[in-house]
Amino acid sequence: MDGTADGPTASIPHHEVVAKALITLAVPVLFDECKCRAELLFASHHISVVKGAKSDTVWKAILRRFKGQGFNAVGALIQDTGSLCEALLGKDGLHSGRKYLSEASLHALHTIMQTIPMEFFPSFLSALEGLLDKSVHDELTETDIKIFRTEPGTLSTEHGVYIAEVVASKNIKHAKGRFKMYADDEEESEKNILQPRLATTKKDAPIAGKKDASKAMKKPGEVDKTKSAKEEARELQLKEEAIIRESVTSIKENLSLGLKALGEVVSGNPVVAHEELPTLAQKVTALLNSPIVSMEAYEALVKLAGCVAPSLRPLAADLAALLTIIYTHQFSMLHELVNVPKGPDLQKRKATVIERVVSGLVMACKEGPLPAPTFAFVFPIMEQVLRLPKNTNLHDNLLKVISLHTSPVMVLPRIKMLEVLYHVLGSIPSYQQEIQPVLCELCAGLKVDELVQALGGIFSQHGHVRAACIFAVKYVPAMKKCAVLHDSALATMLWMALHDPEESNAEAAEELWDMYNHELGHDFTGLFTSLCHANYNVRLAASQGLASAMHELPNSVQGTLSELFSIYVKCLPNVYGELDPNWPARQGVALTLRAAADVLTTKDLPVVATFLISRALGDSNLEVRSRMVDAGIAIINKHGKDNVGRLLPIFENYLNKNDVDEEQYDLIREGVVIFMGALAKHLSMDDPKVSVIVEKLLEVLKTPSESVQRAVSDCLPPLMQSQLENAQIVIAKLLEQMMKCEKYGERRGAAFGLAGVVKGFGLSSLKKYGVMDALKAGVEDRNSAKSREGALFGFECLCEKLGRLFEPYVIHILPLLLVCFSDQVVAVREAADSAARVIMAHLSGQGVKLVLPALLKGLEDKAWRTKQGSVQLLGAMAFCAPRQLSQCLPKIVPKLTEVLTDTHPKVQAAAQTALQQIGSVIRNPEISALVATLLLGISDPNENTKHSLDVLLQTTFVNTVDAPSLALIVPIVHRGLRERSSETKKKGAQIVGNMCSLVTEPKDMLPYLPLLLPEVKKVLVDPIPEVRTVAAKALGSLIKGMGEENFKDLVPWLLETLKSESSGVERSGAAQGLSEVIAALGDAKFESLLPEIIQGCSHQRAAVRDGYLTLFKYLPTALGPMFQNYLPRVLPAILDGLADENESVRDAALGAGHVFVEHYATTSLPLLLPAVEEGIFNDNWRIRQSSVELLGDLLFKVAGTSGKVVLEGGSDDEGASTEAQGRAIVDVLGKDKRNEVLAAVYMVRSDVSLTVRQAALHVWKTVVANTPKTLKEIMPVLMKTLIASLASSSSERRQVAGRSLGELVRKLGARVLPSIIPILAEGLRKGDDSTRQGVCIGLSEVLSSAGKDQLLTYMSSLIPTIHDALCDSVSEVRVAAGMAFSTLFKTAGMQAVDEIVPKLLSALEVDETSETALDGLKQILSVRTSAVLPHILPKLVRPPLNSLNAHALGALAEVAGPGLNSHLSTILPPLISAMGDKSQSIEPVARKAAETVTMVVDEEGLYLLISELVRGLSEAQATVRRGSAYLVGFLFKNSKLDLSEEVPNLITLLVVMLTDVDSSAVMAAWEALSSVTGSIAKENLPNYVKVLRDAVSTARDKERRKRKGLPIIIPGFCLPKALQPVLPIFLQGLMIGSAELREQAAEGLGELIDVTSPEALKPFVVSVTGPLIRIIGDRYSWQVKSAILATLGIIISKGGIALKPFLPQLQTTFIKCLQDNARPVRSRAAWALGKLASLSTRVDPLVGDLLNGLQASSGGVQEAMLVALKGVLKHAGKSLSSPVLTRVLSLQEYLCSEDDEVRGSAARALGMVSQFLKEDELKTLLNEVSTKGQSPEWTARHGAILAISSILRHAASHIFSTGLLLSVCLEIIKARGRDDKVPVRQSAVKSLGRLMIHQAKTSQTGPPFPELMSLIVAFMKDESSDVRRQALVSIKLIAKVNADMVSPFLNTLGPVLGERIKDSSTPVRLAAERCIFHVMQLSKGTEAVSASQKFLSGLDARRLSKQPEQSDESNDSEEDSPI
Repeated sequence: MDGTADGPTASIPHHEVVAKALITLAVPVLFDECKCRAELLFASHHISVVKGAKSDTVWKAILRRFKGQGFNAVGALIQDTGSLCEALLGKDGLHSGRKYLSEASLHALHTIMQTIPMEFFPSFLSALEGLLDKSVHDELTETDIKIFRTEPGTLSTEHGVYIAEVVASKNIKHAKGRFKMYADDEEESEKNILQPRLATTKKDAPIAGKKDASKAMKKPGEVDKTKSAKEEARELQLKEEAIIRESVTSIKENLSLGLKALGEVVSGNPVVAHEELPTLAQKVTALLNSPIVSMEAYEALVKLAGCVAPSLRPLAADLAALLTIIYTHQFSMLHELVNVPKGPDLQKRKATVIERVVSGLVMACKEGPLPAPTFAFVFPIMEQVLRLPKNTNLHDNLLKVISLHTSPVMVLPRIKMLEVLYHVLGSIPSYQQEIQPVLCELCAGLKVDELVQALGGIFSQHGHVRAACIFAVKYVPAMKKCAVLHDSALATMLWMALHDPEESNAEAAEELWDMYNHELGHDFTGLFTSLCHANYNVRLAASQGLASAMHELPNSVQGTLSELFSIYVKCLPNVYGELDPNWPARQGVALTLRAAADVLTTKDLPVVATFLISRALGDSNLEVRSRMVDAGIAIINKHGKDNVGRLLPIFENYLNKNDVDEEQYDLIREGVVIFMGALAKHLSMDDPKVSVIVEKLLEVLKTPSESVQRAVSDCLPPLMQSQLENAQIVIAKLLEQMMKCEKYGERRGAAFGLAGVVKGFGLSSLKKYGVMDALKAGVEDRNSAKSREGALFGFECLCEKLGRLFEPYVIHILPLLLVCFSDQVVAVREAADSAARVIMAHLSGQGVKLVLPALLKGLEDKAWRTKQGSVQLLGAMAFCAPRQLSQCLPKIVPKLTEVLTDTHPKVQAAAQTALQQIGSVIRNPEISALVATLLLGISDPNENTKHSLDVLLQTTFVNTVDAPSLALIVPIVHRGLRERSSETKKKGAQIVGNMCSLVTEPKDMLPYLPLLLPEVKKVLVDPIPEVRTVAAKALGSLIKGMGEENFKDLVPWLLETLKSESSGVERSGAAQGLSEVIAALGDAKFESLLPEIIQGCSHQRAAVRDGYLTLFKYLPTALGPMFQNYLPRVLPAILDGLADENESVRDAALGAGHVFVEHYATTSLPLLLPAVEEGIFNDNWRIRQSSVELLGDLLFKVAGTSGKVVLEGGSDDEGASTEAQGRAIVDVLGKDKRNEVLAAVYMVRSDVSLTVRQAALHVWKTVVANTPKTLKEIMPVLMKTLIASLASSSSERRQVAGRSLGELVRKLGARVLPSIIPILAEGLRKGDDSTRQGVCIGLSEVLSSAGKDQLLTYMSSLIPTIHDALCDSVSEVRVAAGMAFSTLFKTAGMQAVDEIVPKLLSALEVDETSETALDGLKQILSVRTSAVLPHILPKLVRPPLNSLNAHALGALAEVAGPGLNSHLSTILPPLISAMGDKSQSIEPVARKAAETVTMVVDEEGLYLLISELVRGLSEAQATVRRGSAYLVGFLFKNSKLDLSEEVPNLITLLVVMLTDVDSSAVMAAWEALSSVTGSIAKENLPNYVKVLRDAVSTARDKERRKRKGLPIIIPGFCLPKALQPVLPIFLQGLMIGSAELREQAAEGLGELIDVTSPEALKPFVVSVTGPLIRIIGDRYSWQVKSAILATLGIIISKGGIALKPFLPQLQTTFIKCLQDNARPVRSRAAWALGKLASLSTRVDPLVGDLLNGLQASSGGVQEAMLVALKGVLKHAGKSLSSPVLTRVLSLQEYLCSEDDEVRGSAARALGMVSQFLKEDELKTLLNEVSTKGQSPEWTARHGAILAISSILRHAASHIFSTGLLLSVCLEIIKARGRDDKVPVRQSAVKSLGRLMIHQAKTSQTGPPFPELMSLIVAFMKDESSDVRRQALVSIKLIAKVNADMVSPFLNTLGPVLGERIKDSSTPVRLAAERCIFHVMQLSKGTEAVSASQKFLSGLDARRLSKQPEQSDESNDSEEDSPI
């Protein structure tokens, strides 16, 4: 089967036959031996067996056969994989030398790797070491390769051979062609990559060594004797070369087979091979440069690339090609692939291979980091791109990829990663922020042995790189744990970091050194090596480190010095003056000596001095020589003072000898002299040697070396104290030398010397020795250019040496410099320029402020020379110190720009030169190369601005931009921003954005901000979107680079513009700018602004909402992935914006939504999809519409379709989608989520809004290919969605779901009902609460949408289902079930009621189901009240009413509502009765039910309800009255109906009910009254004054009948807060009513208070009295005042002490009213004032006021005063003092008044005061009265008898106690009884009656009673009816007091009384009847009646006996009452 080399033998049968035979012969016994197993593998993979089929087909068939036989062939293979691998790779397999057997072996390797990869792969890796052993290959020479490539028979040295391209550098051009296919042409064969190229010769050129064919033919056995020695040598050489060729061929064959085997194995199982990918790649890439197997290595590398992570496998060929380019060192090709020129056809250009790979890496890393082996495999590509010298457009992406691969647990090429990151950081400092964290994370995974390599960053020339390295190494675990063992190399690195030139780095390294926690040790090898490093900072750190080490270890000084000297000698050039590459090492030695100056000891000084003199000072390199001089000076400064004696002889000895090499001797001599100068300052100034040294130093100044001259200048100052005597001479000599010498070097040296001398003598020497005058004279010397030049040298050196001390002179030098700038001699102008540069370089900030204004002012001078000089000086300011430069350039450059247009050409030229000077100090190499272009842009902005901007944009910046660079860039950029061209503005803004990331110090930009920022703001609101975008990014870059503190007004300005009403363009620009600014300021700023932004989205102004929503359109782009964390918070605002009424706001919100979908459709689908889904079900149709559109965008993006499909007409079932798109949606969303989304879309196809329906239909048709099929798939989810929506709280959502379900039923009908109804029933049984609710709503929709005939089939299941739902435990479900019942009722009619209601009523009686059954009844009652209520009520109201039925009635009433109106008479009475039940179980339930019934009544049933309640208020049962009253109150408190018409009637009923005998009923009535009056609007209260007054009157009458003469107090007004319900009515009537109404209110208030208990009145006294006082003080009618006074009097009577706060006001008010014109007002005021006196503690003033008023008044006022006085005396007379009592007695004069009322009032007042008089005072009073009684004026007599009557009323006891007084009174009475005036006689009768009453009452001894009786009987017969009546009244009163006193005189009185009842005067008759009733005591019964008949007729006697006992209101009282 092996076949021949050319192919299989002809005898082999057809391959199918062989295959079948082989399978048949395969038996388990073949697996007994390894060899047999291997042969079976070979056979099953041989081409003769598997021809035309897969290579493993037969092998799989064999395995299946073994498996069928029960044999585990795979297990047998696993037993000895090593032997199997050896057999496959051995001489019988891969290395058999037979083509087809080798191929079979390769196929077998592929198959076995698929079969047993884990077991076989380790064995193969072991064998691979031998297969790819390249040791022999590496020994091949170029000659061997040349021979190998030469054809056999031809020598490799002969012409006409194949010229192989061995050297890589010669292969570049061809290689470029090979790999160009990855950029443009991908059709070229990859196998051409490494093919050799045939170098053909001319066709006619003969081939050397070839003989003619005829001549070459020989006979057999013939010896060719013609061969020459040369030919024999050639043949011998041919044989040797043949051997070599065979050897090389063998090597190639072995390596080729090994590479092929590797390729087959790894391709057999890429997953297993992946773990060894880096190791295998290392073996293969080592052979890519092989001249013999490079093609095979490339092919193996391609297969290895196929083992990377799955996401990168499509790029396998690209990866292999790039790795080949890298490992074959074709870096120029890589640079071309990376930096593809940018052109107009950029969009059309195909991506290069490197761009494709980087893009693939970025995409692969979106899901997370790559596996470590894959990353290690592709890292060389990333490394080489990042190591390119310039920034590329791939850097950002590659750094992001690296940042993802830093985990400490990953196996990574960390050291290489660190190295490349150090390189990037050094090349592009702007990446500091991104790279530093990556460095730290990489170091966190380093091992201890990698520390030294990780510290390689400290060798960088960039300080920030070294800082980053030091900071990162702290994160190495071993360092953090301080667990690093001592290592000399590591210690050296850390020690150098500890001595970094930058202090901050050194300080940071101290922490590292502490972590290291070891000593440096004695091994300084690393430090010595670092002294030779190419970077100066490394040499400096090493020198400082060595110095510190010597300080730490003093014993190492000599050895270190010896090593330093040795390094110096080794690094010297062989020949003086030849190329000197090792000078940095010698400089390092000098730096070390300089640093070690402090460490050296005395014994070291001669050695070092000798070294310096003999070697170092004569160094050929100026830099080394200068450093050595510095080192020597430092050593001398440190040790010279103590070692003058040692060092000075050494220096003198050298100067005294002659050296052969004059040039070198001069160099050394200069150094020695400088040393001596430095040493001389340690000598005594008196020492003669000092003067000698000074002379030598001054002589050395003539050396034409500026470094020497500077060194001498530094040595001179300390020595000048020895030359004070010769100062003038020295200075004069130097001045002369400076201005007169012919040689430039000598004049220059003299200037340096002068500066040193002046510094030594002090600043005062400038004036003292006339230095400045001399210099000024020299400058002004127009005859000598040398003098002018020398003087300028002097200025320059003085400024340099003295520094800021010389600054005061600068302002005086400037005019001189201005002149010299225009000098005719070039040397002078150059000296002026040099001096100006030095002067400017040494100016301080204050100096700049002094100089700059003068120079700027010079630009305005009319003289062109002044302008020119000023311009030149301004140009010189370019050499200021960096800090001063950044301060002045922003002012200088604009001015120079203006001068460019000056009229004078020389001024223009000077300005151009000045700008060039500014350009010359630019340190940035990129800008430095563009200076000419930039100057063109500044000088001719119209023509060159655009070109300058283009050049700037095309420049790749590696270095930072300094202040001079900015000074040239900013004017161009500023001009560009102001151009009209949008393209130019965009470029300008782009450069502004890049500036901050490029400048050395962001603060350098600060002076330019006021210039640039306003222009950027203008560009930000440009109409062109692209321009706005660039401007926004510029703002973001500015604020990021310079900090928010420099842009305090930027964010407020953006926010203000965002809210402006101006235009949408401005708001859009502000939004874009703000988004970039927020991105620059970071998460914290965004977090702080986000609440304001979200709040702004709902602002009342549409423009504000538009602006803020537009902001969300740009934030995703600006913030990137960070923004997706805020999507949950932002999306609601977007959805709200979608519903906005303003179209622009809706567009903004929708635009933001589209951006969200575009950015996050794949990465944040779990965040976006829920929000969009939620929006689909929003209540607002606009949100639903937009959400459907956004969902469509999401689905279109997932499905890979644009969604821009126009679907017109056709059926809903027809869609434009494909099955592939449907599968794509399922793949991304998952089947469940896809079903949910489509279910939602299908549901909103039935939305209530047309636009939403259309949008949903478009989405449905676009993503659904087959509607019926899809509906079938999503039916369970659709029903679940519909059910959930049906249970939603949103009415629209329920409506949409219902319509959708209805549409589903209507369209599909019987096809879906068998599916829907079981789903609904199942949902009701097993679903959660909301599901069951949705099921019921769904049932309702199904019942309403399906036909009656269709439903009849399911009625048997529908009715029980609805019944169960009505009894559900969740109320919402029961509500929905009620709706379903209503729908069912339409179809089933009374069948539904008959089958469901009885069951529910029965369930009411079961405790477990009563609540749910009741609620079920409520639900069906709510939808079918009229049909169901008559079935329910009879059972529920059946007596006796229990708590369950009462509860049911209340619950049903809630839903029955107005349907109860006609049933109120049935429901309310039992409930009200039950409310009075004493059972605790029923009373609250009945009350609750009654309340419910009361509240459900509507306006139509209100009259029925009120009628029932009014009826209940009049019920006999107190419980019913109480319950009815409660319901009245509840109704008025809670009802929203208009009850105003019922208020008057109910007020009357309830006020009357306050007199109820049942206290609880009274309380209920009072509470109800509170509710009724509380329902009255405040402004309407006065309307009820009359109603309330009538009601109180009615109640008072009712109470009077009950009390029968007792004080009338209504019980309801005795409760706490009793007046609260009614008082506001009266008060409001008083406050705002009409005059009549106020009177009514006041009187009603008095009546109310009169029937109120004092205790109940007390809380309201203050609230009532205040308004009354206020009103009575206003100008109201007397009726109002009278009524108020009456009320106040009642209040005083009842309120008592509570009125004390109002006492002064009341008293004043009453006194004022005494003088009112209306008598009722006066009377009531007097009456009230009297009552008020009882509350007063000081009555004397009041009485005095009344007496005074009495005297000043007349008529009615006098009467009122007297009445008031009488009242005061009555209530407070006891408190009067004697003087006041005496004054009161003066009232006697009013007894004679013509006014009856005045007389009466005065008499009553005297009577009242008489009780407080002493006996003598009383006697005097009586005598005076008696005297008046004898007056001829009847009025005086009348007044006198009135006074006697009153005295007897109040002071009868005093009268009776003194007989004299009694007799006086009696005489007066008798006398007046005979008076001719009736009033006098009447008053006499009254006085007599009072005397007799007192006697009858007290039984005191007095006049004989019979005598008195006869007198009074006589009066009964008087001719005046008034006298007769008064006599009858007196007798009646006597009888009432003591009937026994009258009985003896009955016979006397009887006849007279009998006559009087027949009197013609009615009053007399009435008085006689009452008198007879009491005198004859008719109330005692029939006996008295019978006895009276002696004087009366029987009829009269009986009639009179029936009079009531207490009906007589007449008495002997003098109480004054209000009229």
